[in-house]
Amino acid sequence: MNDPGLGKAWLETLEHQRRLSPHTLANYSRAVGVLFELKEKTELRELDAAQIRRFVARLHAAGLSGRSLALTLSAWRGFYHWLARHKSFPANPVQGVRAPKSPRHLPKVLSVEQAQQLLEGAAPDTPEAARDRAMFELLYSSGLRLAELVALDADDGRLDLKQAEVTVTGKGSKTRTVPVGGRAREALRDWLKARALLAAPRERALFVGARGKRIAPGTVQARLRAWAKRRGLGGSVHPHMLRHSFASHVLQSSQDLRAVQEMLGHASISTTQVYTHLDFQALAKVYDAAHPRARKK
Repeated sequence: MNDPGLGKAWLETLEHQRRLSPHTLANYSRAVGVLFELKEKTELRELDAAQIRRFVARLHAAGLSGRSLALTLSAWRGFYHWLARHKSFPANPVQGVRAPKSPRHLPKVLSVEQAQQLLEGAAPDTPEAARDRAMFELLYSSGLRLAELVALDADDGRLDLKQAEVTVTGKGSKTRTVPVGGRAREALRDWLKARALLAAPRERALFVGARGKRIAPGTVQARLRAWAKRRGLGGSVHPHMLRHSFASHVLQSSQDLRAVQEMLGHASISTTQVYTHLDFQALAKVYDAAHPRARKK
């Protein structure tokens, strides 16, 4: 099998066995394509760690950030791991190669007041508005990823309004159950009453678009931008900002980093810790009040 064929086979394995999101698959496909371009006529089996480091240096010089390079290396590492297991490749030349560090950017979040400005207002007067309000309330209430939101079905029991919880399958096919707040449950009940006016016959998706089929991620993004603009927040609000805002606001109130990690579905707590930098003063107050040697006598 030629090199592009190996790349295609690996991506098909990720899609069918690991059930990665289309966005993640697209990123991995691009990363493997970059590897094929950089190696030129060199066989995949012949690449070594020194060549991989040169590739990274070239990409960095071309302007790729440390974060982008880390994601690229992660894809390459996974590709070679699969090649070693299934195609008898002798070694993984990406193992041990690290991306250069880049400054860590804090996620953009809404303030509590801005979140209220976004979600408060008159009751929706159309099925589309009821759907949009339910989607945005659920994103903010439960910290869902966009892919997790659009993948929800209306009839599989994963959304349980009586128990006030929703179960989603996130990255790496990891399943988690998170609470659904009162405002989100109210908005979801309103949407479920109106859903039949938009949904196509036998459509299972919880949220549907103009043609009655499962709503597309791009449609959710566009609807949220327009919704935010109408409420005076500009057009830069996106679904992941609601997830960031959920994490930041829960952490501000609870100071429970582990709980936020579980609700977000982060594999590592270091990923969740970025939100602590958004509210360091609040954490410092907790430390001063709780640590036995923090207080001055």
